Amino acid sequence: MVVTLEDPPSGMRPGLSTTAKITTATRHDAVTIPIQALTIRMRRELEEQSKESKGKGMVQAAAAETKPEAAASKEKEEIQGVFVVRNGRAIFTQVETGIMGATDTEVLKGVQPGDEIVTGSFSVLRTLKNNAKVKVDNTATKLPGSAA
Repeated sequence: MVVTLEDPPSGMRPGLSTTAKITTATRHDAVTIPIQALTIRMRRELEEQSKESKGKGMVQAAAAETKPEAAASKEKEEIQGVFVVRNGRAIFTQVETGIMGATDTEVLKGVQPGDEIVTGSFSVLRTLKNNAKVKVDNTATKLPGSAA
């Protein structure tokens, strides 16, 4: 990135480099979540899991049915969301995000203040199933080499 100063200080020389913190947007009283809590699911995947959890675990032969193009593209739609803990289960909840920072993301819709959300590594969140039983563990992880 190149930044041009309109009225540089007199002691500044050409060719120097610097570090800057640039604020692109600010919002007060925003609901934020850690970036690592965000995950993506395919609409088809969520609909299949919803059917299974309701006891309709019958597998339909997709090859036998020809679906209209609009329905097929809807199944491939990616949905951004988080897992919210409700009654000991991780429930996938679609979210609409706003301003993104280095570590946090503003949530405009989908999560309320006080909601417990699941965070973790990418691989854990990617394999977590909707409506899976979870145990809340809010203990801090001790890093190797850190003092007790």
